[in-house]
Amino acid sequence: MKRLVLALAAASSVAVLAAAPPALAQDADKGKSQFGQCRACHSLDAGKNGVGPSLYGLFGRTAGKVEKYSYSADMKAAGEKGLKWDEATVFEYLADPAEFLKKYLAKGSVSNKMPNKFPDETLRKNVIAYLKKEQKEHEEKGEKKDKK
Repeated sequence: MKRLVLALAAASSVAVLAAAPPALAQDADKGKSQFGQCRACHSLDAGKNGVGPSLYGLFGRTAGKVEKYSYSADMKAAGEKGLKWDEATVFEYLADPAEFLKKYLAKGSVSNKMPNKFPDETLRKNVIAYLKKEQKEHEEKGEKKDKK
């Protein structure tokens, strides 16, 4: 009897999982709109820094390396340790920038200029999709990346 109950419970769990909606896809158009809150500090134009560094050419770039931007000592240290921005690192960083740097640098506290946290995974995926789309369009136009 106990086995029958366990088998039925397992079967119903599988049925529930199979009926669950698929994971939300990245939506660059929504990401463009959601990036509006990032624009207060960041630009997508090469060499145009604001409160935050330009995000032009972000993917593939070493952390802490945008020219003429004054990074925190810990963001510079992360770059020196080898942090390069890709979809996974940006996704994790945006969730909680200070926690990301603490984990990456194995430190109890860090200096970081990014005060915002974006716990919403869908928002982060959408913004990343938008940033990647913009970077690809710039690259296709033959514009020089801001890589170091």
